[in-house]
Amino acid sequence: MSDGMTVGQIAEAIGAELKGEPERRIRGAASLESAKPDEVTFLASRKYLPYLGETRAAAVIVGRNFGKQEDIPEGTAALWVDDAHVALATALSLIYPTERRPAAISSSAIIEPGVELGADVSIDPYAVVREGARIGNRVRVGAHTVIGERCQIGEATEIREHVCLYPDTIVGARCTIHSGARLGVDGFGYAYHAGKHKPIPQVGRCVIEDDVDIGANCTIDRGSVGETRIGAGTKIDNLVQVGHNVRVGRNCLIIAQVGIAGSSILGDGVTLAGQVGVSGHLSIGDGARVAAKSGVSHDIPAGETWFGSPARPRTQALRASAASVKLPELLRRVRRLETLVNGEADRTGRTRTT
Repeated sequence: MSDGMTVGQIAEAIGAELKGEPERRIRGAASLESAKPDEVTFLASRKYLPYLGETRAAAVIVGRNFGKQEDIPEGTAALWVDDAHVALATALSLIYPTERRPAAISSSAIIEPGVELGADVSIDPYAVVREGARIGNRVRVGAHTVIGERCQIGEATEIREHVCLYPDTIVGARCTIHSGARLGVDGFGYAYHAGKHKPIPQVGRCVIEDDVDIGANCTIDRGSVGETRIGAGTKIDNLVQVGHNVRVGRNCLIIAQVGIAGSSILGDGVTLAGQVGVSGHLSIGDGARVAAKSGVSHDIPAGETWFGSPARPRTQALRASAASVKLPELLRRVRRLETLVNGEADRTGRTRTT
């Protein structure tokens, strides 16, 4: 919007309790420390409280559990909400509305025979849609993207530039597939025979359910037989590798540089933080959380938090971490005890053993 919104309009949209001037105009959003007098900012962690008193923002979205009214600078409106992150997401979508381009199919795109196109489909320059593909209403296919034979794409899904969907891949509705992603790739399967690694044909498929986001340069393998499946509402960050026949539940969060080996199963609502590695044929229960840089080599029960390498339950990992800090002092104590014991053995004439 060229003239932005008023503070009062934003407060109403996000269901906030407003303390301050409702008529000031908001034309953008920024962090607490960099916001200008026509921008909105937010506070969702006590860690950033020191910046609150110095902000120049027109308004600040504040979680009710963080800060007090007296912490808000004079002249800055406070928008008190239960969850500042959720409120900010709503506010940003209003301040920066998505502008959808008119549907068009580029003259340089290649669309092979037997392709089914829905209404209002956009296909950008140099994209290739192979024979038998089915593309739903309002789908956008980015430049230089390849949609393989017999692929299916649900309505309102956006496939960004330089994406490759291998044959028979299925992508649901309202998904976003970011640049460089490769879906339905042959899984890493070999049988060692007669001194050579013999490829095992990968004949399954890759299925992405509705409302899934897949980050840039992710690779999701097809099933060796059967399928690899990503559940509805799951969000996958950049640079993630999902092996063949993996099943990921609904509304999972899989964060940057995670690797999931073949045939592992993730329940609903699982969170894997950055650089987690999951071995093959494992089960991670609903709502489980694995901290960054952990190596998972055993099944994880539902609802538990694990971390470490090898990953273990949180309480065990904390005890092990605390013990490791004490190791240098423990080693010094052991050496002193050895010296005392050996010295006593010399005086009594007993034979020392090592």
